[in-house]
Amino acid sequence: MNTLPNTLLTSMPEPERTARCELAALYRLLAHFRMTDLIDTHISLRLEDGSGHFLINRYGVLFEHMKASDLVRIDGDGNVVDRYFPDHRVNRAGFVIHSAIHAARADLHCVIHTHTAAGIAVSAQAKGLLPISQHALKFYNRLGYHRYEGIALRLDEREQLVRDLGPHSAMILCNHGLLAAGPSAAAAFQTIFILERACQAQIQALAGNSELILPDAETCEFTAQQYEGDDESGLIELGWHAALTLIEPQRQDYCA
Repeated sequence: MNTLPNTLLTSMPEPERTARCELAALYRLLAHFRMTDLIDTHISLRLEDGSGHFLINRYGVLFEHMKASDLVRIDGDGNVVDRYFPDHRVNRAGFVIHSAIHAARADLHCVIHTHTAAGIAVSAQAKGLLPISQHALKFYNRLGYHRYEGIALRLDEREQLVRDLGPHSAMILCNHGLLAAGPSAAAAFQTIFILERACQAQIQALAGNSELILPDAETCEFTAQQYEGDDESGLIELGWHAALTLIEPQRQDYCA
């Protein structure tokens, strides 16, 4: 597997080097929690250097093997503008989905897209995510839905993706999977983690073939607002750093 020589890593501007390491760690965390689909699905992170460029995975690398050197810098038109790996291949569908969100939402720096069994299963259900668990209530009236239009290879789908996401930071791609985003890798990780758990809980609850308990609307809204306080209280960063300890032994490898 190609790796970025340490001399090139150290010659990078510190913000990009840090972003590459952070994003590689996020890929490995998703692998740790089994939110992968072989070489498909993607996580992207906007570079905060005013260029409008973002990092995304080199196509063909497993999430559990992702390194800082496997991330590719691309522009809003899908062009590889990475001076270190100009020949790295980027998945077309990954570019279409992620570029749409990055271009439209300056507040969302990190975008995660997954194809988990639970996420796909809920995405195929007519009523979508049900307010039947504490995890699901984070997304009460705060979740977009995007109708399936085939594999996301067409640029003209980007406009509809953005409309369907609306003001939210999470969306169910019907018959497809999940999308979560945030102002940081930590925030996006928390969002996809809770959304995935909510989907898992829903599939298992429905499999029980028993009447479900739904909280009243007032309680649902109150709980969603409680989740919105996580950022101010520092819980998002606390959870992120706790999760990173799970892959700490790999740090020297994923930051290479």
